[in-house]
Amino acid sequence: MIRFAAFLFLLLPVFSAAQSPQVPHKMHVAGITLSIRDDARREIQKDVDALTLYPKYFEVKVERARTYFPIIEQIFKEERVPDDFKYLVLQESALIADAVSVSNAVGFWQFKDFTAIEMGLRVDNEIDERMNIVSSTRAAAQYLKKNNYYFNNWLYALQAYQMGAGAVMRAYEDYESGAKHMEITSSTYWYVKKFLAHKVAFEGAVTGTPEVKLLTFTNHRKKTLGDIAREIDITEEKLTEYNKWIRKTHIPDDRRYAVIIPVEGREKGVYAAVARNNESAQRPLAETPGKIEARSGQAGTNDVKVLNGIPAIKAMTGETAATLAKRAGIGLSAFLKFNDLSISDPLIADTYYYTRKKKNQGAVPRHLAASGETLWSVSHRYGVQLRRLKKFNPGLAESRLKEGTIVYLTSSGPVRQPDMDTPVVELSADDAFNWVVSSSNGIEAIPATDASVELPVTAPQPVEQDKAFDGQVMPAPAVPEQHVVAAGETLYGIAKKYGVGVMELAGWNNLTVGQGIKPGQVLHIRAPEENVQPAAGFIIYEVKTTDTLYSVAREHGVTIKQLMDWNGKTDFTVSAGEKLKIQRQ
Repeated sequence: MIRFAAFLFLLLPVFSAAQSPQVPHKMHVAGITLSIRDDARREIQKDVDALTLYPKYFEVKVERARTYFPIIEQIFKEERVPDDFKYLVLQESALIADAVSVSNAVGFWQFKDFTAIEMGLRVDNEIDERMNIVSSTRAAAQYLKKNNYYFNNWLYALQAYQMGAGAVMRAYEDYESGAKHMEITSSTYWYVKKFLAHKVAFEGAVTGTPEVKLLTFTNHRKKTLGDIAREIDITEEKLTEYNKWIRKTHIPDDRRYAVIIPVEGREKGVYAAVARNNESAQRPLAETPGKIEARSGQAGTNDVKVLNGIPAIKAMTGETAATLAKRAGIGLSAFLKFNDLSISDPLIADTYYYTRKKKNQGAVPRHLAASGETLWSVSHRYGVQLRRLKKFNPGLAESRLKEGTIVYLTSSGPVRQPDMDTPVVELSADDAFNWVVSSSNGIEAIPATDASVELPVTAPQPVEQDKAFDGQVMPAPAVPEQHVVAAGETLYGIAKKYGVGVMELAGWNNLTVGQGIKPGQVLHIRAPEENVQPAAGFIIYEVKTTDTLYSVAREHGVTIKQLMDWNGKTDFTVSAGEKLKIQRQ
């Protein structure tokens, strides 16, 4: 009998594997029908069997999924990301909030610090939103949407989540843009097959009621977890377990943060307390002496207007670049670039910040500096790019200008009078902060129901960089300087026609994902000419298609901050052909 029992014990893993879900010949993922060849089915089945081999550990993950999936599903629905991608979080972190990879990616969705900041998450010594299920899921959804903009194919967007969009573009000569049917083979990228295994393994198991339900408590004042625990009558230990993103005692009040409240059973008092708080958090906060609390969500009627022909949005007291960019519906890197700011620059309350690229020249030829003005303040006042002002005014310091200093706003040309009757565009609280230029050169708001992606086109930073693609970048064939968009054309099709990259084409034309392109629109097909001369002690590096700021810094043994300082960059994006100054080591 003892020998028979031991034999059964040894066979337990075999029995468990035999009961694991079977990989089908066809799967429907993110609106695409996948035909899975037998060689790929065997590989995926091995992963499914491994995931389900030990029932105890498998059930732990299943219960975490039941607990967190309602939050993820709601955010994906709001962001219009396929619900199937909720299984990706199990692949990335097994839904462990403080998971850390060997490459120092952190949190539920495994963001590296610079990518997290790029996506609008706060990562510092007070909080790390990569470990906040609400904030990090929103960022992951937006990252997937940004990748999907390049390919119009969610499967490639999934692969780009792991290796970066540039690397995916180099890996495939032709992307199956808009494909509704695809084939999965043994040569399909491992990360995609691993994702399919997680979907097969968990899809049928995560139904049912979780043991712990999670509520989101919208915190809008400087509190501790102890304060919130007393307010809703729950233990502080419970709150701490589900809110590892809070690194210090107090939750900052620079924006509204989602504090996760675990509820077991029918704790009606907790539900009611959380509901009262969240209802209060949606109302405008009262002014206090010397401070107006920063608001989130939609801005008021006086928050948006057009300055110098460019849409702009007003900053509230205490607001950061990340929160203002989020309110405006644009990416953080684009917001910083449009306003010639760095991530560490504080915003000035009641100042309007641009949500589109500033102009190359001013509407008037020159400006007489007043006391206390800087080149940046002049640039901001007239809506002229700071780098252009530096070019027009060689020798002028960026710091405070002397009163009476002449600042030139144009390079040459006839004097143009400023338009003193620029109309102000006011948006209602139901409008979304995304703008496109209409054929009448006016400004029109994209309705919130529009299914287009709302992130700016920026070169994405890879979440993980496990596979490199080497090879010589071939020079592009001779192309015209401009292209007029015809009906039915896509950015990808135009880029392929002229042998240029999608990201480069988007960057040259200052396109955002929310805009897309329209028939009759004129696109620049070449990069703007930039004459970069190496200074003493520096070398010039020309950016390749697969480069990121991080990879260039790592290759040359310098930091990202040094690269940004040497090249006057205000964000993390780089474009193919861009020339970077790098100090000799």
